[in-house]
Amino acid sequence: MDDQSTTHVEPHVKESSRIRDLVFGFGDGVNTSLGIIAGVGGAAVAADIVILAALVGMFTGAKAMAVQNYLAVKSQREVLESEIKREEFEIENVPEKERQEIEEIYMAKGFRGDDLTRVVNKITSDKDVWLKTMLTEELGLNLEILGSPIKSALIMFGAFLLGGIIPIVPYFAVKGGIMPPSIAIGIAIGMSLTSSFIVGAIKSRMAKKSWVRGGIEMAVLGTGIALVGYGIGSELNNVGIVHVQGGASG
Repeated sequence: MDDQSTTHVEPHVKESSRIRDLVFGFGDGVNTSLGIIAGVGGAAVAADIVILAALVGMFTGAKAMAVQNYLAVKSQREVLESEIKREEFEIENVPEKERQEIEEIYMAKGFRGDDLTRVVNKITSDKDVWLKTMLTEELGLNLEILGSPIKSALIMFGAFLLGGIIPIVPYFAVKGGIMPPSIAIGIAIGMSLTSSFIVGAIKSRMAKKSWVRGGIEMAVLGTGIALVGYGIGSELNNVGIVHVQGGASG
C-alpha cells in the first residue's frame, strides 16, 4: 500500500548568477596567473619578478573583471527593469490586449475552451501573477537569475583572486630556495589543471551533465590556452629580446 502522506520531492538546480560568476572568475584567475607565470618564467627571470608580475596581473585582472561584471549586470538589469515597467503600464492601460496575449500563450500550450478561459481568468485576476507570467512566458525574463550588480562584482573579484593565487604558490618555494623553477612550473600547471577540473566537474554535476567531461573541458581549454605564454616567454628569451640577469632562482 502506498503511503499517501509521502511527499515526492524532486531536486532541481536553478541557473544562478553566483555559479556563473564563481566559475568564470575562478577560471579566469587561474588562467591569467598561470599565463603570466608561464610566460615570465619561460623567459628565465628571477622568482621575485615572476611573483611580482603574477600578483600585479592577478589583482589588476580581478579589479577589471569585477568592474566589467558590475557594469554588465547593471546594464542588463536596467534593460530588464524597463521591460517590467512597460509590461506594468500595458496591464494597467491596455488590459484587453495583455489578456489576449495570455490567451495566445496558453493556446500555444494546448489549452482550449473552458480550460483556457479558467486559466486566463485565474492569471489575470492577480496583477502580480499576471505581470510575472508576462515576464517569464512572453519575454523570458528573470531578475533573480541575473543577480545583483554589486554582489556579482564582489563574487567575481573574490573568485578571480582565489583562482589566481593557486599557480603563484609554488614560486614562493622557489624564492625560498626549496625547489628549482622547472619543478615549480610543473607543480603550478598541475595545481591549475586539478583545481580547474574540480570546478568544471562541480558546475557540470549541478547542471546534470557529465562531470568528467565538464572537468576536462574547463581544465584543458582554459589552462591549456594559458600555457601558450610559456612558449612565448621562452622564445623571447632564446632570441635575446628579453634578458634578465640573475637567473630564475631568485
